[in-house]
Amino acid sequence: MKNIQLLVFAICTMVFITSCGDDEPMEPTVDFSGTYALADQMGRPAINTVFIPSNMKDTYNETLPADQAAAFQMTIENGLKALSPAYANEGDQNALGLDAAAFAGVLATDVLTVSTNGVTTFYDGTNVLTGRALADDVITVELLLIFGGEDFTENPALSDDHVDANDKPFLSSFPYLAAPF
Repeated sequence: MKNIQLLVFAICTMVFITSCGDDEPMEPTVDFSGTYALADQMGRPAINTVFIPSNMKDTYNETLPADQAAAFQMTIENGLKALSPAYANEGDQNALGLDAAAFAGVLATDVLTVSTNGVTTFYDGTNVLTGRALADDVITVELLLIFGGEDFTENPALSDDHVDANDKPFLSSFPYLAAPF
């Protein structure tokens, strides 16, 4: 439901922005008739891509986030243990202090958590998964949490995507996104 509300807000905002500055007023029209389906969940990019097997992706994408942990935590936990040497031993934890089972529970619910009264960042050294800024290096943070072990030093070759900035600088005012290249 929140995804649909966000979509409605985005479309209405785009209609408003495109109608500003015209000589003649334009009545915004939005048609939401039809059938809609959730196509892909990417609250945490790459998690669905890496840990959900191909034959389960449609089911995962159609599952409400509130039901994802129960349905997919074990699949993700098995993937963590199979892919990451940082979880090779029982009790191994990541830098958040989460073992494979607990971290799989966090990853299985594919939502973007957002702090409403603090720093909004994917990771800044202190705050973790409190939102996501455009410049946050989300994939490197995920790689560190998956492969980096307790202090981010395990498996350094697997813990960085080596993409340290956007192709172009982000804008300092709305719409914030860099111009296309």
